[in-house]
Amino acid sequence: MSERASMGRFDGKTHILPVRVYYEDTDVSGIVYHANYLRFLERGRSEALRLAGIHHMVMLANEEPIAWTIRRIELDYAKAARLDDDLEIHTRYRTMTGARLAGEQWVKRAGVDLVMAKIEAAIITMTGKPRRIPEDVRLKLAPYLD
Repeated sequence: MSERASMGRFDGKTHILPVRVYYEDTDVSGIVYHANYLRFLERGRSEALRLAGIHHMVMLANEEPIAWTIRRIELDYAKAARLDDDLEIHTRYRTMTGARLAGEQWVKRAGVDLVMAKIEAAIITMTGKPRRIPEDVRLKLAPYLD
């Protein structure tokens, strides 16, 4: 599989990342442990940014290193995923302001929503100070905003 294929794909403005549920993702009953959905969602956001041309390591290499942080996340667990399930992490960014990026994410199995999330990310320095989203990042994200 090529590196690009492992990054998922865009379907219109929605990024879709395939994920398989492994044993390590589950509790003793074979159901995905609730906190692991946050990991799946993080992968979805990271790969959406990467496929849009925004790389975490480049941002860290700036004169003033910056990084994304989650300012707010709201989760709604509707159904459980289980060991060996093939999931899709859908990521859609809605709005971008000075320092914030807001969007929605879904964890789906066979087209059925399992977990829905509303997210708000922000740019910060390594000391935690907020910064504006850099212009080059804004330009790369603009085509994917609703």
